[in-house]
Amino acid sequence: MYINNKILMGKKDNKEFYILPKMANRHGIIAGSTGSGKTITLKVMAESFSNCGTSVFLADVKGDLSGMCVLGIDTEDMQNRIKKFDIAEHFKFQKFPTEFFDIMKKKGMPIRTTITEFGPVLLSYILDLNDVQTDIINVIFKISDDSGLLLIDIKDLKALLNFVGEHSNDLNDVYGNISKASINSILRAIISLEQAGIDNLFGEPAFDINDFIRTNQNGQGYINILNSESLMLNPKIYEAFMLWLLSTLYEEMPEVGDLDKPKVVFFFDEAHLLFKNSSKQMLKKIEQITKLIRSKGIGLYFITQDPTDIPNTILQQLGNKIQHVYRAYTAKDKTNLKAIVDSFRENKDLDLINELQNLGTGEAAVSFLDETGSPAVVDIVKILPPESKIGIITDEERNLSMNTSSLYAKYRNDCDRESAYEMLSDNIKKMEKERLLNINEESVLNKKVEEKIKLEKEKNLINERVNNNKSVLQKQFNSTTRSIAGSVGREVGNVLMDTFFKNNKTLRRVAGNSGAAIFRGIMGTLTNKR
Repeated sequence: MYINNKILMGKKDNKEFYILPKMANRHGIIAGSTGSGKTITLKVMAESFSNCGTSVFLADVKGDLSGMCVLGIDTEDMQNRIKKFDIAEHFKFQKFPTEFFDIMKKKGMPIRTTITEFGPVLLSYILDLNDVQTDIINVIFKISDDSGLLLIDIKDLKALLNFVGEHSNDLNDVYGNISKASINSILRAIISLEQAGIDNLFGEPAFDINDFIRTNQNGQGYINILNSESLMLNPKIYEAFMLWLLSTLYEEMPEVGDLDKPKVVFFFDEAHLLFKNSSKQMLKKIEQITKLIRSKGIGLYFITQDPTDIPNTILQQLGNKIQHVYRAYTAKDKTNLKAIVDSFRENKDLDLINELQNLGTGEAAVSFLDETGSPAVVDIVKILPPESKIGIITDEERNLSMNTSSLYAKYRNDCDRESAYEMLSDNIKKMEKERLLNINEESVLNKKVEEKIKLEKEKNLINERVNNNKSVLQKQFNSTTRSIAGSVGREVGNVLMDTFFKNNKTLRRVAGNSGAAIFRGIMGTLTNKR
């Protein structure tokens, strides 16, 4: 509850406990066992930030924070609580400006980013790649930059990976050895990501982080709720998404120093998932952002069952603390309880170890930063009730809130501009077209060659037949000519012999035969020349 420029969180008897907005960017933690009242505490805090003009981001892992957009319900129990806290003068049931987001596009507007903006480090992390495969992802991003092939969504990444795999021999001299086996392993990891539905995170229009930082016409900060039920199925993706979100905020938001109130406050429910299986590199990144992001006017609040799930280097930076009941059953639990107690500024009048194990629902040990930035002495308080609806809302109420949002038209539809997939597909189509054209040209040329060869064969066959026929006719002609010449020669010889040797039959016969031979020789010579 926002009263007198302060956020009233709870009371003990007549003593009030406030979070000072100017100290809210020093971060904080809400912890406690299941059913201890963490969700109510989170709602009260988020509503109060909204009323003071600070925007809020909530990761809703159970779906029970959606009631922010609906008026609280006036019940007898609620009236008793209002009376008990003596806050009737300031308390009013109200709804808050709320935006719903969902990476899976089921219970809110999509939040998208491009593969390029997400970066190779986080991409390799959610794909669970080894060092060699991570190096290849870095090479893929380098090739993307060098060749102007935009990596917007998953199909762009797959297209470029396939291209690099097919042309690895040509690229090895420039980018080093690129193993086709590693490429195939990365592609299989991407398919698993698609099956989980997280490929919806990548695309356009990319989310503008500034849209988280808005106020309505009444000066209330918007409460941005990300449905995270599906993300809980893959904690690594939840962690990577949240880290991308924080990194983007840190990189894009300007330095503002210490403000009277934060520009935006982020609440991370089930915060242990951010750290449980994180690599040293990821933990170092989160630690760095937590240290530096407050200078951007941003506050971070972690919600978890056990504060010891949060690394000490980060826990030490959480100045505003709310600890609900902690049930210590095992030796490890008791050791953790001691660590929790030691993290608070001691109250000598309070047996905190005993108190924390016996707190009722809605009760908490709190310590907030004072005007000087020093933590207040820990004390036990009762947390105020929220002013909006407790619990989930109907689909109709959610859809009404979404459809009336000014952001809905901006983000509801996907935009698929030309990027690596389209460019490589066009190139492949062009190459295929050229290949088919070359095949057609080659086919036409081969056909012409075949026709020419066929014509040559037919011509040669005709010439051969002509020559054969000519040879036969020539032989017949030569034989006939020689026969005629022999007859003619014989008759000429006989005539001459009759003239000169009329009475000598022997000489006349010899002359006839000689004449025939001479004529045949003459005609044979003539025909051979022909």
